Amino acid sequence: MTVYSPSITSRLRYICGFVANELGHSLTLTDNKEEFRNASSPRINYSPEHIEEANFWIKPHPLLFEKTITQQHIECFEKNGHTLFFKTEGDLPFDIFAAAFYLLSRYEEWLPHQKDIYGRYAYENSLAFKEGFLNIPLINDWLQHFKDSLRGKTPSFTIHDSRFTFLPTYDIDEAFSFRHKEWKRNTGATVKDLIKGNWKRLKFRRDVLNNKTKDPFDSYEWMNALHQRFQLRPRYFFLLAERTGQYDRNILPGQQALRAIIKDHAGKYVVGIHPSWQSGDDAGLFSKEIETLSTITGKAVVSSRQHFIRFTIPQTYRQLILVGIKEDYSMGYGSINGFRASVASPFYWYDLEKEEQTSLLLYPFCYMEANSFFEQKFSPQQALEEMRHYHKVVKAVNGTMITIWHNTFLGTDPLFEGWREVYEQFVKGIMDQEV
Repeated sequence: MTVYSPSITSRLRYICGFVANELGHSLTLTDNKEEFRNASSPRINYSPEHIEEANFWIKPHPLLFEKTITQQHIECFEKNGHTLFFKTEGDLPFDIFAAAFYLLSRYEEWLPHQKDIYGRYAYENSLAFKEGFLNIPLINDWLQHFKDSLRGKTPSFTIHDSRFTFLPTYDIDEAFSFRHKEWKRNTGATVKDLIKGNWKRLKFRRDVLNNKTKDPFDSYEWMNALHQRFQLRPRYFFLLAERTGQYDRNILPGQQALRAIIKDHAGKYVVGIHPSWQSGDDAGLFSKEIETLSTITGKAVVSSRQHFIRFTIPQTYRQLILVGIKEDYSMGYGSINGFRASVASPFYWYDLEKEEQTSLLLYPFCYMEANSFFEQKFSPQQALEEMRHYHKVVKAVNGTMITIWHNTFLGTDPLFEGWREVYEQFVKGIMDQEV
């Protein structure tokens, strides 16, 4: 595939590379009109000039030729059931390259914006939320239509369709509910139960600490059995703060029980770091947590997901690159489910200030059970229907569906009764379809 543009910018190279990868094609960019005319491969004219009728023509929006970050005037419109913006002329009614770049680069997050109570980019700011397409992988939808349009214009153009992928991921924020915690934490919790008269939980805690019953957050064997049953290759992210705090409630990394769990999982699956809330404000602490995980597993740490999905563009991503992280799984919202970057495919982070594609590969998630439970106040059955929706829209575009669950929800704590069952029901339902 050959793309002609009178000016080849870093932004254009980036988005053309992404599109070509999604189409399963190699791509050549040229600013030489004669070279473009003589190309034997399918040709896309990305210029203001309509060169030849046989070429696929996309008249560009200015975004990919700018070198500044400024507020963009965006008006969405509907065409054939699709939400579009950056209206223009040509064989498509909009500039798919510029629109996809705007969403993938998280352009709106580089602009001044409102933050939520945790200091994160508030989803209410986003174009996807305001225009009602947060719950669909819009870019993948566009690319499906783009493929059909290319085939119509160039019948010889072959498309290599990808396959739907389900990638379950887990955050281990609190490995155990009662066991292996500092005595003062269990004592404090016991006192609270006494004050509240929560006698049932007091007995439950005593039975767990006396090894009479299993810790309610210890769901690891159950999870392993589920993965083996359906031949899944999940990702695990462990929180390893050296001291606990309001948002860091992990078992301390010096505990042998936690280290044994991490070693066991590192032998079976890909294990990454779940940076603590404290290390989000302290690069030195973050490096220390990575070193701790690497020491426990005996492997280099190259993947991460931010605790509470707390990250800031560009600072957090630049820090990840500095410490050697290659993959990050934080691209989503920590207060609502949906597609933060409007895509269900991994993509490289583009640094808008430096105007360069980076080495950091982002894996966007679309569903986290904590959002359903704490923020959206869903019942297990409502959560199941929500998961099924995301499966349906991702499978329709042969994308990658990434979910986040926690061991806490998949254990036996009465607070999360019914959630383990709907997760198993969901996994069984989608994996049976893949057979």
